Amino acid sequence: MLGQCDAIAENSNIMYQMKNSPTVHDIQIRGLQYRFHCWGDPKGVPVYLLHGWADVGMSFQFLADYMDDNWYLIAPDWRGFGDSDWNSDGYWFPDYLGDLQAIIMYFSPNQRVRLVGHSMGGNIAWLYAGICPDQVSHAVSLDVYGLPDSKPEDAPAQYMRWLDQLDSGVNFSTYPNINGVVERLKKLAPRLSEAQAEFLAGYWAKRDAGGHFKIKHDPRHKRVNPVLYRRAEVISCWKIITADTLLVMAESSPIYKSYMKDGYKAEIQEAIPQLTEEVISDAGHMLHLEQPASLAGILNDFLKS
Repeated sequence: MLGQCDAIAENSNIMYQMKNSPTVHDIQIRGLQYRFHCWGDPKGVPVYLLHGWADVGMSFQFLADYMDDNWYLIAPDWRGFGDSDWNSDGYWFPDYLGDLQAIIMYFSPNQRVRLVGHSMGGNIAWLYAGICPDQVSHAVSLDVYGLPDSKPEDAPAQYMRWLDQLDSGVNFSTYPNINGVVERLKKLAPRLSEAQAEFLAGYWAKRDAGGHFKIKHDPRHKRVNPVLYRRAEVISCWKIITADTLLVMAESSPIYKSYMKDGYKAEIQEAIPQLTEEVISDAGHMLHLEQPASLAGILNDFLKS
């Protein structure tokens, strides 16, 4: 344990007044040092908060401020994101499942768990709930329901893109000052306040040797996955889910619009008949940043069921 988290994040000049301050932990998970932020009493009911691609666990701070006191909220930085170690061999989606399994075994090995994931984290939560149905009591996905199916004929070009990126390299953005990171966050989540965006920017980026601010994530995350996404395989896992399952959509998100018009709604309801659906108004894809109070109200009720 590293101790209490400061209210002013690294590189930030604006104080965000946290209602619920986390503790910070560095723990070895499958050979990599993982950074965790945890809110609440460790004796409380564990709830795992799984962030999305190119995000960090501390993005759940605003949600944690509105969650009930009986939860013990556990938010990792996934491998290669935030302040967790980078993996020199690159990143493969099944590793997130392996890491989640190890994280659960570390924090709560003897009980069924509650998983709440946003975007990529939601895909991980639902997939894990189908692969290990006896280990999950509640599985929540925030504004995601898998990915669009891929076409087999796309495979040659996908492999070639991956090979090209191995040679050419990829990078996350670098900004001349912290204000650039703040503006990037406000584009992703326009309803963030200035104080919230400045607070979170300190967890997204750090100052490099040249004085610029560099996004903390490993650039190798930007390589395309050479293995095509096979939606039918994912749905076969969802069909085995026994957990109470929740999908929370953001009304202003393009993902929600696709859900309503492109046939995904019927497909998912057939695969997961116990599914509960909620829609949060005045929110885009980063709904946990833009409407944390509304989301917390939904989660507090659902996770108690």
